[in-house]
Amino acid sequence: MKEGLRYKYKIKRKYFQHSAREVADGAIRDIIDLAFADKDSFLIYYSYGTEADTHEIINNLILSGKRVYLPRVEGETIVPVPYTAKTELIKNSFGIAEPVGQAYEGEIQVCITPLLAVNSKGYRLGYGGGYYDRFFAAHPDILKVGLGYSLQSCEDKFEEEYDVPLDLFICERGIITFGK
Repeated sequence: MKEGLRYKYKIKRKYFQHSAREVADGAIRDIIDLAFADKDSFLIYYSYGTEADTHEIINNLILSGKRVYLPRVEGETIVPVPYTAKTELIKNSFGIAEPVGQAYEGEIQVCITPLLAVNSKGYRLGYGGGYYDRFFAAHPDILKVGLGYSLQSCEDKFEEEYDVPLDLFICERGIITFGK
């Protein structure tokens, strides 16, 4: 079932028009700039392909004096690595750019995660590795934020016992908050 849903949402995102995507990415950047002004540290994915763009978000966070970390996969685990404009990035086996450097083990306030879809209960449909669910389970106090486009919001039921729901979903239309 999940594989069929992953395919469905990859196709939806793929055919999201470029001009509409650029407008949506700009709106998402503006929302993040306002929503997290009081937060100091962020683990945020480095977007690729048709994911909601995070490159300018990352730049804005750095320019605002925020501490930024990018995820790196080590075995079955995501580890945060400090990121600056000078940090070297190397593509992993999935083609995702990951930072080179020492893993960070301290507190991070906000984790901004990619997704293929998110349902009304806050469960995200990811790419199938369970990396973020394991990270969230190990860091229960982190604010879990999904980032995407409104077309990725759905009513599909795909959560399983090990899935950890998001606290928020941010898209071009605003912020959706999930109950705790």
